[in-house]
Amino acid sequence: MNAVIRFERVSKKFTLKHQRARSFQELVLHLFRRGNDGPIPQPPDLAGTSSEDFWALRDVSFTVERGETVGLIGPNGAGKSTALKLVSRIIAPTSGRIEVNGRVGALLELGAGFHSDLTGRENIYMNGSILGLSRAEIDRKLDEIVAFAELEHFIDVPVKHYSSGMYVRLGFSVAVHTDPRILLVDEVLAVGDQNFQRKCMDRIYDMKQAGTTILLVSHGVETVARLCNRAIWLSEGRVINNGPARDVVEDYLARVNEKDSERLAQAAARSSYLSEEERKQSGSGEIRIVDVTFLDGTGSPQEIFLSGEPMTIRLTYEAAQRVENPVFGIALHRDDNLHVTGPNTGVDKYHIPAVEGRGVLDFVMPNLPLMAGHYELSASAYDETITHKYDHLRRAFSFSVQPRSPWDTLGVIRLPGRWSLRTVGEKEK
Repeated sequence: MNAVIRFERVSKKFTLKHQRARSFQELVLHLFRRGNDGPIPQPPDLAGTSSEDFWALRDVSFTVERGETVGLIGPNGAGKSTALKLVSRIIAPTSGRIEVNGRVGALLELGAGFHSDLTGRENIYMNGSILGLSRAEIDRKLDEIVAFAELEHFIDVPVKHYSSGMYVRLGFSVAVHTDPRILLVDEVLAVGDQNFQRKCMDRIYDMKQAGTTILLVSHGVETVARLCNRAIWLSEGRVINNGPARDVVEDYLARVNEKDSERLAQAAARSSYLSEEERKQSGSGEIRIVDVTFLDGTGSPQEIFLSGEPMTIRLTYEAAQRVENPVFGIALHRDDNLHVTGPNTGVDKYHIPAVEGRGVLDFVMPNLPLMAGHYELSASAYDETITHKYDHLRRAFSFSVQPRSPWDTLGVIRLPGRWSLRTVGEKEK
């Protein structure tokens, strides 16, 4: 065992102060309540205070071995950032023992140690010395730090004139160029623009390959699954699971899906309900879309699906008279207004000779290709030229897709292809 970070039954308590508003009447009465000859009393505070203890961590034990990359995951308030601050010695534990062996580089609050009146160059030297570098070491690294931060033209400008992006770029660059043996990362992989984010990730990956021990916090579980050897799941200040990153992340996603299902179902039900106003004619009316339901692999109605599981979209229609050669269609939008797809029976060459009366039309997906998200569905019926509208309910129905794995949180769809490998000259199998 070669642990560089060790937590032994560590707990951390914070005291939260609460203010209690007093009435204006109480303040006025106090002002006029004075003795005949005594001095005018000072008014009371407008708010009283009370306090309570909040345990950010409770009896937490874990180790991080030399060269490991370990991710801390869990909901807001789970104690993840508190754990990093304890490792960096920004705060001290209430109880328990913490052992840290090696120089620590902390990407917690980027630029938090900068002095606003000093230039970028002066702040590099000041921060470098705080982190244990000699002036000669900083001299050797200066050009690299400045170039990585892309601040060559602004390095001699006081940082109080920097934009927020410039500020955090310089903070990140200083932290990763101090040759730390232990790197702490707290939700800073999304700093700057897309190009700089890629640079940050590449730099952290290079440090991992060079043997730097990394302890990171991220709500992007796919980042933890991709980058980390191991993950520690915290909830309400306690360790829930500690093991291989992908296994822990999948367990965490399953718990999140379970807790989120009720909320998502209620939201989907609300958005799927059509008011009388929304039910008003949206076309000539020869065909009406009566309802849309979403069915799972057993044929049961659902509002929440797992990416990759079977799903059927069932349109119930009603034709008051015989309609020849109708075309039915659906359109999917993600809740950020991205148009995902819009299949219809015409494009898919599913010819419907005629409809009359009530019927159902199913669009069957053996493996739902959508990634995690909330989706809104439009349903329509047109003539065979798709120019005359019988009915069109725009984004009137909704459902949610939850991830099976961290990879189901990336992108929009999973392509239904297959892989095939062969060496040159070998026939494809």
